[in-house]
Amino acid sequence: MLLNISYNRPEVKKKIIAEVGKPFTLIERMKLNGTGSPKLHITSCSIDIHNLLVLDNNVNTCNVEMRSNGIIVMFRSLLETFALIIPFYKLHLYKGKAEEYSIHRDHYHIKVKANTPTIHKYFKKILDYKSDNAPTQVGDL
Repeated sequence: MLLNISYNRPEVKKKIIAEVGKPFTLIERMKLNGTGSPKLHITSCSIDIHNLLVLDNNVNTCNVEMRSNGIIVMFRSLLETFALIIPFYKLHLYKGKAEEYSIHRDHYHIKVKANTPTIHKYFKKILDYKSDNAPTQVGDL
């Protein structure tokens, strides 16, 4: 789900919390050694996201926030902030070339450059958290 999160709208917040859960508390963030990614440079993306990114001449960057039930990929276009909301059960994360990761949800995808070890550690943290906290049965969803 691709949303404009530039404005403080309660209905948008409710949608995000329903999809990926509430933000981690301060203590949980300290235990996880942080839940946000460094700045990620976008190399390619799906057409919906591309149409938003080409509206300005800025460098295409994004960041990822980890939540209890998924991730949020945030990027800016013009003066607006957009978020791709991805629950863990719809998240597909691929490591392409040695320097690239691909994040997929349904027909949306974003490929980001991974040119530092901290980015590799961050995506490993997401995959480890996803596997440790995934439901074990269909009824757990």
